[in-house]
Amino acid sequence: MILGEQVWGVGIVRNHAPWQGWGHILLRLGFKTGSGSRNPAKELYVALKFPIYLDNAASTRCDPRVVEAMLPYFTEHFGNGGSRSHSFGWKAEEAVEAARDSAAALIGAQSKEIVFTSGATESNNLAIRGAASMYARNPSGSTARGHIVTSMIEHKAVLDPCKRLQREGFEVTFLRPAADGLITRAMVEEALRADTILVSIMWANNEIGTVNEIPQIGELCKSREIVFHSDGTQWVGKMPTDVEGAGVDLLSWSSHKIYGPKGTAGLFVRRRKPRIRLEPLVDGGGQERGMRSGTQNVTGIVGFGRACELARAEMEADGTRLLKLRRKLERELMQRVESVQLNGHAERRLPHLTNLSFAFVEGESLMMGIKDIACSSGSACTSASLEPSYVLKSLGVGDEMAHSSLRLSLGRWSSEEEVDYAAGAIAKAVDHLRSMSPLYDLHKEGIDISKIQWAHH
Repeated sequence: MILGEQVWGVGIVRNHAPWQGWGHILLRLGFKTGSGSRNPAKELYVALKFPIYLDNAASTRCDPRVVEAMLPYFTEHFGNGGSRSHSFGWKAEEAVEAARDSAAALIGAQSKEIVFTSGATESNNLAIRGAASMYARNPSGSTARGHIVTSMIEHKAVLDPCKRLQREGFEVTFLRPAADGLITRAMVEEALRADTILVSIMWANNEIGTVNEIPQIGELCKSREIVFHSDGTQWVGKMPTDVEGAGVDLLSWSSHKIYGPKGTAGLFVRRRKPRIRLEPLVDGGGQERGMRSGTQNVTGIVGFGRACELARAEMEADGTRLLKLRRKLERELMQRVESVQLNGHAERRLPHLTNLSFAFVEGESLMMGIKDIACSSGSACTSASLEPSYVLKSLGVGDEMAHSSLRLSLGRWSSEEEVDYAAGAIAKAVDHLRSMSPLYDLHKEGIDISKIQWAHH
């Protein structure tokens, strides 16, 4: 590059296979001289670090604009938001309330309805256990403290609190989804009882991306005066959210799924029509309207607020672009690889997430074969387990196909070039593994493997 020239255009021309963890990508750069004339395009190689990140459903990169907003609150504005006697505390409190405004605006709520927590897991626990304790009752003829409805494919942060409540005397109905992963109003309505106090259904599933009938379920719960909680961790910030229109009373979501810092999250708690009350899980200084005592994570909350602002501003453009990339990824894989199964609903799903199973391939071997692609075989919280995904099993997916599934989730920095590379790498790994599979050989010969009578010794 000549001194005084300015870059006026950058375009990726082609990818090269990774070598020892690095991939070479040829860029075509156009330069503009000081006089304003444009020089012919020049080419040069740059190295990009692998692996390619396609696990945004587990966690997203913190947006540099979020980091920039947070930095002053580490060193300059380091006060405790609970310190009301000096300017350091006032500045911190002001920042927290500004973030609360941003979080509320993202979901169509009032600022006072936002409670800050340490993560969506805490938000879910506070919502479910806090509501169950507050609204527990013993109707005539019942020994249970109350009835709760949820689904079999909720995140562990919902399932485990519900199981704890079972041990504490509540009765819980775990709805089985349809084969496409959808939880409908009709399913919930059929499960309701006279003593039902709480319904908790996730807005969109974290493994398959299926979007449930949340507004319809909200309308049903409101008509029965039942508290309705939704885990919106994968939905909020990706798709338009209106807690009023959806009839949601409690909504959980997390900062690190929307390009904010880890360790911060929100919980919407409705204040009117009806006013929802929660029994706190932690007692102490009475922060967050007494629902979540403890010194506020001012720096994280500032980052969370900025992430909410950016999500609200860029959601539509991000969603359109990511849907295009997801469709391209699915199309490329379907064209290059036979016997690929889409898990989840074909249409009612998130724009950035896909879950695919590859027949005649052992899942762990497939993951080993695509080490330069960061993805998962389930949710981040269960990916260390060798058991097949409980979500896919609940959909009726067999062990073999469940074990061979990949969850691929795109994000704000995902590119077409990354999608092209990932599709090629996955197809190549599947072809290689199938070349060593006798079952795949039988399949190619037209033999129905499910009907083979295997000899047992």
